[in-house]
Amino acid sequence: MSTRFLFKTISIAFGIALLLAALFFDGGTASSFNQQATPVNTLSASERLLEPTLPAEPSQADQGAQDFWLYCLPCHGDKGQGLTDEFRTTYPPEEEYCWESGCHGANPYENGFSLPKKIPAVIGQTTLAKFSDAAQLNSYIRATMPFWKPGSLTEEEAWRVTAFVLRQNGLWSDTTQLNESTAAGVKIPRAAFLTPIATPQPAEVPNGSGGNGWFVLIGVLLLFSALLFVLKKSRNTTTI
Repeated sequence: MSTRFLFKTISIAFGIALLLAALFFDGGTASSFNQQATPVNTLSASERLLEPTLPAEPSQADQGAQDFWLYCLPCHGDKGQGLTDEFRTTYPPEEEYCWESGCHGANPYENGFSLPKKIPAVIGQTTLAKFSDAAQLNSYIRATMPFWKPGSLTEEEAWRVTAFVLRQNGLWSDTTQLNESTAAGVKIPRAAFLTPIATPQPAEVPNGSGGNGWFVLIGVLLLFSALLFVLKKSRNTTTI
């Protein structure tokens, strides 16, 4: 067996190996990456809407979780994510389309109210960036919430909701009482708050891009080169 023929044989095998590697990384690594980047909510719709249970010795924020469930969750979501399409699927089918006429859209039901087209998240990235401290946040909640009856929360309820929202955003330790005398000292770092507080998820890797593309390109070139050699050798043999 000639050295040249051996080299071409190795090229074919190596090219096939590179193509298989590209397929493996596309189908395996990239897909598992994407699965990690999309957390799955394992709770059923009914479980997600259950009233939070209080511990034996509830803190101010623990009690605020119940107030949030009662007054805020229907619009701001079970995780403070806002009125997203995904959250609306926890509602009965006939109540999912909030902005339809006769519901919370134009011409709402009797004694009803219209909802804005976008209801923001209150827990997570950038949600509290417009407030400088807990006192500002509490004043806003007390004056404007709940949406359908602004100003109806008691002073105690407003402080409890404030404590809960701050705790869920990692801005309040919940070891002392949040009130008028302490709230101004609980700062909301606007610049830092523009970055996610949750564990960063790995970025998705588009299939067929990056290193995988090079695998495919090199593999194809090797196979093409080997094919030309085989055709040339076959033609020479036929001629002889």
